[in-house]
Amino acid sequence: MEFSVLREAKNINYSSLERSLDQPKKMASILKACLVSIFVFLVSSNTLIYGVDGAGECGKTPIGSAAASLSPCLGAAKNARAKAPPACCSKVGALINRAPKCLCAVLLSPLAKKAGINPGIAISIPKRCNIRNRPAGKKCGRFVVP
Repeated sequence: MEFSVLREAKNINYSSLERSLDQPKKMASILKACLVSIFVFLVSSNTLIYGVDGAGECGKTPIGSAAASLSPCLGAAKNARAKAPPACCSKVGALINRAPKCLCAVLLSPLAKKAGINPGIAISIPKRCNIRNRPAGKKCGRFVVP
């Protein structure tokens, strides 16, 4: 009887025992790989959402900041009959000189829409301000700069 017990003890399959001991290590490495993948995804999606510095229509200036600088134009951007104030005209003129496409990007942005700005009216502000170097005839979305 003792002899048969010893023989069975020698025949134990140690590989299955080793595999069961390796499972936590494998799970830990899989978990690490998943966490690294999620981290890389979040970092890259943040870059895609917010853009790369200098890659936008407004250069290094975020569209939100460019839009905020045009706050003196709010009344003129909602009402075609409203006179554009001098502060608005100077801001629009400076923006056109610095980054002409930025004005269009601001007017078509979700931020402008939330503020109640009508892009069809707002696109006429450079003309109402008598800005000579405005991009007249250029398209801005479905609108044309007068």
